[in-house]
Amino acid sequence: MSLIAMQLASEDFNPLIPKAPELIIGLICFFVVFGLLGKKLLPSIEKVLAERRDQIEGGMERATAAQAEAQALLEQYRAELAEARHEAARITEHAREQGAALIREMREEGQHQRDAIIAAGHTQIEHDKTQATAALRQDVGSLASQLASRIVGESLEDHARQSGVINRFLDDLEAKADASAAVAK
Repeated sequence: MSLIAMQLASEDFNPLIPKAPELIIGLICFFVVFGLLGKKLLPSIEKVLAERRDQIEGGMERATAAQAEAQALLEQYRAELAEARHEAARITEHAREQGAALIREMREEGQHQRDAIIAAGHTQIEHDKTQATAALRQDVGSLASQLASRIVGESLEDHARQSGVINRFLDDLEAKADASAAVAK
């Protein structure tokens, strides 16, 4: 048997119950180490833990403040966006109104120009009609007097009398044409 086995057999050795000198030395060492740890290591550990706690709490406070600031900026941007949309709608409506007013003005100007062109055309037609009537009377008068001279066999040279007869004849013809046009209507 081995030496340890013999010693164990010779003594009443219980490994769970230490011997008194070992217990005292162990307790002294424990308190010395505990004292050193309490004096040197524990304050620095508490300091590091306090710094971490401050960083975490400060970080949370900063995060909360940043989140509140971001929310305020978001609300401000939303309000500005809504205002910009409102402004764009107002500008669009104003442009539509200006466009409609411009179209209305152009139509009125076109209407005035059309009326002026029509009036000028009617005036020109009346002027041309008057000139044509005068030229036609003169031509019809000279042709009628030539025809009458050939029929009668003498020259009808009295222009004043000739013009009066022709004008009276043509006026009678116009009166009859006007009367027949009025009856037709």
